[in-house]
Order: sequence, then structure tokens, then C-alpha cells
Amino acid sequence: MNYERLDSDKKDILIIDDMAINLRVLSSILTKEGYNVRKALNWQMALTACQTVLPDLILLDIMMPEVDGYEVCHRLKAWELTVDIPVIFISALGDVFDKVKAFKVGGVDYIAKPFEFEEVLVRVQNQLALRTARLEILSLNAELEQRVKQRTWELEKALQILQEEISSRQELQNKLLDIALHDSLTGLPNRVLFIRRLEKALNRAQQKYNYQFAVLFLDCDRFKVINDSLGHLVGDELLIAIAHRLQTCLMPVDTLARLGGDEFGILIENLTDISMAIQLAERILEQLALTFKLSRYEVFMNVSIGISWGNKDYERPEYLLRDADTAMYRAKAQGRARYHVFDPVMYQEAIQLLELENDLRRAVERQEFRVYYQPIISLATGKISGFEALVRWQHPIRGLVAPGEFIPVAEETGLINVINIWVLDTACHQLSIWQKHPATPENLTISVNLSARLFSKPDFISQIDQIIDENKINPANLELEITESVIMENTNGIKTILQQLKQRKIKLIMDDFGTGYSSLSYLYSFPLNALKIDKSFVKRMQENQENMGLVPAMIGIADSMGLTAIAEGVETKEQLAQLRSLNCNFAQGYLFSRPLEQQLVLNLLIAAPQW
Repeated sequence: MNYERLDSDKKDILIIDDMAINLRVLSSILTKEGYNVRKALNWQMALTACQTVLPDLILLDIMMPEVDGYEVCHRLKAWELTVDIPVIFISALGDVFDKVKAFKVGGVDYIAKPFEFEEVLVRVQNQLALRTARLEILSLNAELEQRVKQRTWELEKALQILQEEISSRQELQNKLLDIALHDSLTGLPNRVLFIRRLEKALNRAQQKYNYQFAVLFLDCDRFKVINDSLGHLVGDELLIAIAHRLQTCLMPVDTLARLGGDEFGILIENLTDISMAIQLAERILEQLALTFKLSRYEVFMNVSIGISWGNKDYERPEYLLRDADTAMYRAKAQGRARYHVFDPVMYQEAIQLLELENDLRRAVERQEFRVYYQPIISLATGKISGFEALVRWQHPIRGLVAPGEFIPVAEETGLINVINIWVLDTACHQLSIWQKHPATPENLTISVNLSARLFSKPDFISQIDQIIDENKINPANLELEITESVIMENTNGIKTILQQLKQRKIKLIMDDFGTGYSSLSYLYSFPLNALKIDKSFVKRMQENQENMGLVPAMIGIADSMGLTAIAEGVETKEQLAQLRSLNCNFAQGYLFSRPLEQQLVLNLLIAAPQW
């Protein structure tokens, strides 16, 4: 065992918690303050950490599997090497925390979740100061055994300094705790204090059958636009003005809190029915719709409001706030500047979406995605000219999940970048394998859809180059499909990237042409090779035999601009005949083949079908 300090200038703190997020938050707070922080997920890891280097302080979570915090503390206090190390317990506000038991097994203090920066530092600093003082006292006592008379005054001085330090720190702690419960900008209660008052209201509702209350969650609409365009000082001034105007709508007994950023919470008590909460929401919307006259600007601001009815069946106050938050997002989805009352069905929908997101994150880690390939047919020869790579999710429980269900979630969470690059690499690797087979047509292409998010990555082009180089494919055989939304987001930046791709001989295809902005000026401005006609237009073409809808015009646009036209969703021979009569260049759809797994593609190429 090595009990030497790794860095003698730093205090060593060991955090024992089975929740990774708690470890990250506490570690971040304490590391920034100059402490050496180590982390353990369970008793065994904690024991190993102590055997390696003895910490100066231990932060210990109560609720852990197998060996809970009380037992871990008991074991630490039973070991002579760790018996004197102070242990601060960590407990969520809603957990059942037996303080008597905690102190009996050797705990010296406790910290409540959610963590408050100032509170954590004060309690940690106090205990480290106390430990330092205790070590000083032990050292002095050892010396006093030899020189009691000569060193008595030193002990008295040390004790006096200790008392002054404890008194000073206690006074500072009280001030910091008061600051920690209020928002520094608006002076309103913050999230921690709001949760505490929600807890009291919930307890009251559980004790008094006729007591009712409601929670309103407010989020400012378009606040980020004002903050970014006019500056943070104006944004802060606006938040203060909003807080003042909200207070004019409330009764003295109501609680208004700033929950963070541009979010506010309101607790209204002693209600008779939900209509009183709705009336307050309507009054707030009416008042906030009036102009805010700031020191230099006049601005308009609205909020979206979620309302949660505070019934006694709620187990924790955080759940009330969660449901009000969910209702607020529903109000935003319905057009903003309005309110919505929480319905339990909304919670189930939110849970399902969260489960899908969590499953999707695991799917990326476990590589649960599969690439299917749908042939693209040259209408001039009737033969296969290439394949489009289509991603599918092989969920371990739900089976094959279609992209329409998980791609929007991947876009929202940013996971689409990882998935996109993986699909591109997999498709290029597969193309390199097929090209070595004699049945593969010369210049067989592979087409891959790209998300708009990828174009904002600074290393996007270098990733493309690396994939092409590693798989040793001809970039002229690679086709990248983009939607109209890609070029609308950052015209100049996107144009530069597309030009770089063009210089590499990579072909660029406008996907779903006709379903977005469809501005011809954009088509002229960007180096495209082909337009892909959306399947919805191909379907209408057969339904409208007289003029075949917009498809002839789209093919004409492509031809006039020197671009090839690719029709999607071809399902009937009649559609194929119509497209040929219009001189469409390429087509794909169920008439030719459904998307195939990679091992079936060679069979199709060997069969060499012709339509």
C-alpha cells in the first residue's frame, strides 16, 4: 500500500456515489477549487482508493446498491487507517435520510441534492479546516507529553485560532446559504428554495383534504434572439423587468422563482379549482404582451406556460415541476404565447421519447445499426447503375426500426453526426468489396444521405477524405444526397464545402426536390449534379394521367440546368413507362427492389436484371 500524498499541496477528496452524473458535478465543482478529486462507484472501489492514497475527506452517497452509505461509513470507521477521515453524507431532498443513524456511524455533516455550489464548498472547507485543526491538536498533544509546561501557551493559541476560524466560517456559511437560496440577478427565490416550498405545499395537501395548489412553469419565447442580438446586459435588464411584471400579477402568498436562464416558476396556493390557475396564466399572458420599455430599447416578449395541478398523489415536488415543464413544451409546440394544462398522457409520451433517446444512445455505442441498399436503375439501359445506402436500426427488443421513427430524435440530440459518418464509411467499404467482383458493373455508384448538422463540423471534409482513402474507392463513384434545408442554413459556408466536394469529383444530389424551398436561384448557385424527385410527385403522376403533375417540369428543370433527374418511389410499370417517355435519367423504387441487406446485393448484381 502507498499512503503518500500524490500532491502535497492539494487536499485529496474521495467521492463515493453510484450515480455518474453526481460524480461529474461534484468533481467539477471541487476540482475547479484546486482540490485533488477521486471517484468511486461502490464500496470495493472506495476501499481500493483508500488503500492507494488516504484521502483528507470523503463525500459519501446514502443510496447505493449492495452496500449503502451507512454501512460504508461504518466500515471506514472500523478501519484504523480511515477512522479519523471526516465523512460528509450526500442525500437527495426527497430521500429518506436518517440523520441520527448517519451521525452514529461516524458522519460529520451532510449535503443535500440538488447541489448548491456555495453550500458544497462551505461544508467541504469547514470539514477540511476542522480536520487540519484536529491534526494540529494531535501534534500539539504529542509534543505536550514531553514539554507540557513549555508548550501550554501554544495549545491555547491554537485553540483560540480554531474557535475564531470556526466562528468566522459559521458566519460565512449562514450568509452563503442565504445567497444560495436566491437568484443573484432578480433577487427571487431560486430553484432550490422553490422546490422546498413545493415540498411544504405537497405535505400540506397530504395532511389537509381541502388544501389545493398549482404550479406554473414559464419559459420566455424568443428570449435567446433578444439576448444574442441586443446583448446580455439588455437580456438581464429584460429578465428583471419580466420578474417585476410577474410579481404584479400575484398575491403576496404566492411564490415566484427564477428557475434558471429565462425560466420562471410560480406556486399558487389555497385554490378551489384549476380555473383559478388558468385565470392567472391568462392574466400573465395579457400583461407580458405589453411593451417592455428598457433603458435603451423597447422590446416585446411573451411566454409559454405549463400548468400542473398539485394533487396529493405526487410523491416528490420535483415531479410537479417536471409535469408543468412538460405542459409548457406542449404550449410551445402549439404556437407559443399560450398556456397548456398537464395531462398524464403527456408524461407517458415524454417517457417514451426519452426511452427512445436512451435506446438510441446505446445503439450508437453497441453498433446496432444496419445499412440496407436499394438499387438505382438507369432508364437508358434498364440496368443497375448504383445503390442508395439506407440506415436501419436493429433494436434488440423492437426489431428493425425504420429511419422515420429514430432519425428526428438523432437530429435533435446530435447523434445523427456519428450515425451519418458510420453509414458513409460502411457504404464506401461495401462499395470497395463489390467493385472487386466480376459481376459488378463498371462505375457502380453508392449514394449516401447527409444531415445538415454534418456541414457545421469543422473536420467534415477531412473525414470524407479519410473515408475515401481508407476504403480506396474512386470519389467519382460516391454520391452525396443533401436536402434543400442544408443550403438554406448557411449559404456561403455550405457553398464553400460543396465546392470542395466537387473538386474531389464527388457527385452532389439535391434530395426530395420540390418538397422544400425549391428556389431555382439556389440551384444555379450550388454545384449540383442531380435532382431527386420525391416519391409523392411520382405517385401523383399516375393519379393525374392528363398532365402528370409537376414531374415533367422537374425533369425539364434538371435537363435545362445540365443535371440528371432521379425519380424515387417507382412502384408500377406504368410509372416506369411514363418516366421513360419524359426522358427521366434514373429511377428507384419497389418495382425494381426493396432495400436489401448487403449480402443479397451481389446476388442481384450476378442476376443482372434489366427493366
